[in-house]
Amino acid sequence: MVSNPVYDPYQILQKVYGEKAHLKQAIADVFIEEQYRSRTVKICYGVLENNDYLDYCLRFYAPKAPKLAVRILLKIALYMLLYMGKKRYMVTDCTVEICKKLGKSGVSGFVNAFLRRFNEDEVKSSLLKGVEGEAILCAYPLPFYRRLKREYGDRAKTIALAKSSGVSVRFASAKAAEKYADKKGVETPFKGNVIYENFVRDEGYDEGEYTFQSVGSIAICDVVDPCEKLLDACAAPGGKSVLLSQKCTAVTACELHDHRVRLIEQYFARMGVKNATAMQADSSAFNPDFEGAYDGVLCDVPCSGYGTVTENPDVKLFRVEEDMGSLKKAQAAILKNCAKYVQKGGALYYSTCSLFEEENDSQIGRFLQEVEGFEVESIDSPLPHDKKKYGLQFLPDIAYGAGFYVCRLRRR
Repeated sequence: MVSNPVYDPYQILQKVYGEKAHLKQAIADVFIEEQYRSRTVKICYGVLENNDYLDYCLRFYAPKAPKLAVRILLKIALYMLLYMGKKRYMVTDCTVEICKKLGKSGVSGFVNAFLRRFNEDEVKSSLLKGVEGEAILCAYPLPFYRRLKREYGDRAKTIALAKSSGVSVRFASAKAAEKYADKKGVETPFKGNVIYENFVRDEGYDEGEYTFQSVGSIAICDVVDPCEKLLDACAAPGGKSVLLSQKCTAVTACELHDHRVRLIEQYFARMGVKNATAMQADSSAFNPDFEGAYDGVLCDVPCSGYGTVTENPDVKLFRVEEDMGSLKKAQAAILKNCAKYVQKGGALYYSTCSLFEEENDSQIGRFLQEVEGFEVESIDSPLPHDKKKYGLQFLPDIAYGAGFYVCRLRRR
């Protein structure tokens, strides 16, 4: 029996749209046909990457929004038509079949008519000119696209349309990397970091021979100086703490939520890390035991996450403009509090996975005005970046799809 390509993506995306589950977790939680996993994952990521454009297509032909289940099915169908080049009759038949399988035979006629009537040229000709139309074509939420446009001008479209370069793998040793030498990949500027178009997890992952870590995350670790005691203030899921344990004598990894502390501990165990400790702590709240105790403190703070949409397209679905105020408040509180933990002569690092200056350089400028005794140090990276007034901005269009920011300050 031939598998229906709509069914498994529907099961996953129902969790994302209906239950607000993160895409990676939804994929892990749903049983899917293993032989078609690659196709299913491609469709799920593709639908979320293009969600705003697909929404516009739906509104154009269905001004009265259909119910969620039908919207999800139509988005999957449109993605297969527009981005996978599938035949219209095949997509239509498969989608109608799933409607009936889900007990929604009553809307199968509407779905059939919608897909047969759909014409992308009509949709594109209706788009508004200027920023609004660009945002829809780039499938980028308008408030955040406006931010991109203000900061990056004509480059905003290139940034918004940037795609992931593939699966970023960091090998624990040269010996481990050698085992996978027959796989074709792109070596990044960082030792042991290779990006593959596809990389199927195997026993080497469980044995700690490699891990999946974004090139932006590795770039942040690269600017951290070796030190005796390092505090990773917002550490989950633990990738940076693991990598930094290789150049710091002892690492303390803090995380606000207990279940995420468990994730860090599991990461340490899998990678064989012995010189790092995970603990539950609110890094915005002062801990007198930490005062002046560390010669290195990394604050990889909660942020909008728009630098990671190539890897986490559900960010565009869940992160809204109203979140920005509370995020910036939390960022400033963590940075100011963790500054108290830095020894004289020690380094304080601030990083985000954001593209926006208000979360990056502007936070550093405000910190320098309000907290005495720190000065910005010049840093560089072999990963392509833009140099800002205080830190380095990595952007998806030039950095393998990664968008991150990092700044290093020294306590005088």
